[in-house]
Amino acid sequence: MTYGATYDSSSLFSEGPGDLLSALRSLSHLPRDQVLARLGYTIKRPLFSTPFYPLTLAGRAPTALYISPTDPWPGDAEAGAAIVQGSFTLLGVTVRRPMPLWAPVGMGRRWCEEMNSFSWLRDLRAAGGDSARRTARHMVGAWMDGNRRWSPLTWGPVVTGRRLANWLGQYDFFAASADVEFRHRLLREMMRQDRHLSRVLPAGLSGSDAIAATKGLIYAGVCLPGADAARERGLAFLENELPRQVLADGCHAERSPARHLRVLRDLIDIRATLVSGDVEVPPQLQSAIEQMTPMLRLFQHGDGALALFNDSGESADWQVDMVLQRSSGRGRPLTSAPVSGFQRLHAGRTLVIVDTGLPPKPGFDSAAHAGTLSFEMSVGRERLIVNCGAQPGDGEWRTVQRATAAHSTAVVAETNSAHILPAGGVDRGPEAVTCRRDEADGNIWLDMSHDGYRPNLQVIHHRRLYLAASGDDLRGEDRFEGPPGKDFKLRFHLHPSVKVSLTTSGDAVLLRLPKGDGWRLRAKGAVMHLDHSVYLGQPGVVRRGQQVVLSGTTSGETTTVKWALKREAKLRKKR
Repeated sequence: MTYGATYDSSSLFSEGPGDLLSALRSLSHLPRDQVLARLGYTIKRPLFSTPFYPLTLAGRAPTALYISPTDPWPGDAEAGAAIVQGSFTLLGVTVRRPMPLWAPVGMGRRWCEEMNSFSWLRDLRAAGGDSARRTARHMVGAWMDGNRRWSPLTWGPVVTGRRLANWLGQYDFFAASADVEFRHRLLREMMRQDRHLSRVLPAGLSGSDAIAATKGLIYAGVCLPGADAARERGLAFLENELPRQVLADGCHAERSPARHLRVLRDLIDIRATLVSGDVEVPPQLQSAIEQMTPMLRLFQHGDGALALFNDSGESADWQVDMVLQRSSGRGRPLTSAPVSGFQRLHAGRTLVIVDTGLPPKPGFDSAAHAGTLSFEMSVGRERLIVNCGAQPGDGEWRTVQRATAAHSTAVVAETNSAHILPAGGVDRGPEAVTCRRDEADGNIWLDMSHDGYRPNLQVIHHRRLYLAASGDDLRGEDRFEGPPGKDFKLRFHLHPSVKVSLTTSGDAVLLRLPKGDGWRLRAKGAVMHLDHSVYLGQPGVVRRGQQVVLSGTTSGETTTVKWALKREAKLRKKR
């Protein structure tokens, strides 16, 4: 097994002791209907594992597909060539010749789910050739041989939905030219999985997981003759979910740029498959795509990739651009999304994206980070100030990356602004987050506050940002209302490509971007110093970085820290 670089995460950010009851708390804070649905699915699981259950999935199987959906998403030819040699790189982690094949020893649940979803078939298709095609057939056949009976991992509703969509989406690549016996066997297996998925949904799923599972059910219902009932069930479930999942400003309810992208991509795929199958596209589906497209643009930095909020990595810029192109949505990005709570400030070559919202509602908060009032900043195509981002999977960074200290915002008393449950979810977070936006002559102001520190520390954090019309001047003011004696830190995580140095006087730092643009950060009301940071914006890659930290202690009812980040032409390199 080959892993990306690792560092001692515990030395970078403070994190409280684990909660032994976190799993129960994660369940107890969910909406009642979702809890009941999850319990219902759990109660049925012993039935699924009985020897006779596979017999109930048998039935008439088609001899050919009604349609074979087009999969336009490019794969990674290099990764596909490695799979031919028995090496799988999923979620940034490489396993050579996995044993056992579908649940390798030592690998976390998310890696195994990715393996069983067959998303990597796209990489084999990109590699091309008979070897890649034979490998795909062999792997699909091996899965059918080894997974006749239900198991919670390989037959989980999300994994099953994704696998159906991937098998159908890649059918022309690996199955259309296969022998008749293989094709008939594959069609029977897809019908079995379709019947099972139709029985178990909604299974207590919510958010992007619910959309992924439903996508598989709709794909099967459109592509497999005789699966009309599954198609209608999937469409009904989708139409019920979309009003809950797409907020009025177009943001997905999980408030995660990466999950927003994933859901929008799934919805676009569903629309294309319905059109190919001559099935009417529900108005709710078309409306959701149109609403979510401008919001995706809000999340884009100058380099075309995504901002790092709430369990998000950058995602490849080509993927974001391709989703935008396929959405058929035009127009500029949103600048203000007041329902979800995101703001985009753009002036000159400078772009600032700010999280000004409440944590997602229970049931949609599995990806939530404690990053209220954090911001990211890019200049042209170069990132300057960032959040630390998120590594996918179940690794050591899972808890650390969600902490307030991993974001460019204020930390009070080394405490998270929201109580993040290790098993997923937020059982206590800010109850009031305010944001007022003003614009005049190209200048932009944001006045914000949150009360996440109020229950335990009696502190309210206020933050004011000002971006000048030129884009060369970003100023901030952070105020802490509350009792004296509370230590605080304002963190400015820097992209690893940024070179930073502390001035001799110690009251400013000089920042230089790779292309030579220079910026000076000054502060008043706190002690400035540099510290280590990490950047987790790309799967499987942990990059060392630095952060600027402004430290202080509250001294009265109101403690104020002012800072200014200005471009300095004299710091630029000669071109």
